[in-house]
Amino acid sequence: MTYSSKWVFQLTMLSMALSIVLPPFAQAADNAAALPNIAERVKAFEQQRPSTKEAPKIAPKDKAVMAKAAQDLAAAMPNPGLTVGAKAPDFSLKNAEGKIVGLHNALKQGPVVLVFYRGAWCPYCNLQLHALKESLPAFQKYGASIIAITPQTPDKSLAQVKKDGYPFEILSDLDDHVMKAYKLYWEVTPELDATYKKSFGLDVQAFNGQGRRGLPVPGTFIIDQSGIVRAASADTNYKKRMEPADILAALEKLPRKK
Repeated sequence: MTYSSKWVFQLTMLSMALSIVLPPFAQAADNAAALPNIAERVKAFEQQRPSTKEAPKIAPKDKAVMAKAAQDLAAAMPNPGLTVGAKAPDFSLKNAEGKIVGLHNALKQGPVVLVFYRGAWCPYCNLQLHALKESLPAFQKYGASIIAITPQTPDKSLAQVKKDGYPFEILSDLDDHVMKAYKLYWEVTPELDATYKKSFGLDVQAFNGQGRRGLPVPGTFIIDQSGIVRAASADTNYKKRMEPADILAALEKLPRKK
């Protein structure tokens, strides 16, 4: 074999090797690129919202109340949520149909993408949930399921499921203990509650139940089958959510059970 033919042979073999090694990575990149981007949808929503008839007219005084509440929450919870490496607290909660769903049972089937959201009334939560719905087939390739937790009552969740066709469990944390266990819980102050009612027509207690004004800082946790948090995202800025591409990247890194 001549030098040139050896070189051609080596290039051919290298190309064959690359064709074996690269496709999975290329496929993963393609999958991530095809997933919805929540931040872009939030930006589009906020650009479009002021021009709609439904856009609320918020008085400067009420804006100040909301701004102060956001600042106070950020100061009180600078690092919300469980950290990577923590053991995920187990739970059993009612789903939208009143059936009990447990984290431990879900983990027997595969890793869990655990999402905490404020309620059906929150447009940013709805943007996130729709993005997760679209992304679920990509997550399922890694054996993962989605569980969403909210403080709202099961009947509110059921109406949400029927309207939007969510194919994953939505569970109600009716005594707030799961939100607290995952270090996400906070309470709407009476002043902020009054502002919500005045500016948005929103009564948090109408969704959560009488006397309950607690909400979660929106958070997402990727939990492996041993119950360990392998990726996490939580932010007191409710407009920020973990992107589906980042969830997929975390799932790709999880060890597969044999």
